[in-house]
Amino acid sequence: MESKKQAAEKAVEAIKDGMVVGLGTGTTAYWAIQKIAERITEGLRIQAVATSLETEKLAKDLGIPLVPFSAIETIDLTIDGADEVDKNKNLLKGGGGALLREKIVAYHSKQYFIVVDERKRVDQLGRFPLPLEILPFAMELTLAKLRRFGEATIREKGGSLYVTDNGNFIADLHFFPINDPQALDAQLHQIPGVLETGLFSHALVTNVIVGTKNGEVLVL
Repeated sequence: MESKKQAAEKAVEAIKDGMVVGLGTGTTAYWAIQKIAERITEGLRIQAVATSLETEKLAKDLGIPLVPFSAIETIDLTIDGADEVDKNKNLLKGGGGALLREKIVAYHSKQYFIVVDERKRVDQLGRFPLPLEILPFAMELTLAKLRRFGEATIREKGGSLYVTDNGNFIADLHFFPINDPQALDAQLHQIPGVLETGLFSHALVTNVIVGTKNGEVLVL
């Protein structure tokens, strides 16, 4: 956890006065948000948008000024985490269930900083199940198509189906190794009912900031 905190704080150093900042979701983003709030008390002036209701609540509680997406045209810098990062900076995300909103924010960001600890670096994506946000309508048919790729299950939480902030479900697909993330992403998008995948192209990523157990922070 300390390595995540150090890496997140390193990413926050890139935030400047006047920026519109995207706030990610998850444990790594939590530390970035804490540091942003600290910098605001020291005089930093920014506006922010959130990738989830959980993040929105945390930002409000910490006094970070949020704006609606209708009030902005672009996002200067977004800081988020990832479940896996390969050697080419492709990402697997969605463990926290916010992948659709996270990808929208990433796509509209001028800079996209990914913060991880060293355990999240992998040679090939896929040991962590690939999350997909799917429409509840006819989800059994969607799942049947997904199972042509590998084992696929609907995520549950507390004994009930996990529901995203958008009112959809998460399917977790076991597919390893993911040798060509872009090709797999395109194939999965061909299935009606799949709204978004947890595969994020390296083309979206500006920097990967890695916290290590020895206290060193790497910027890739």
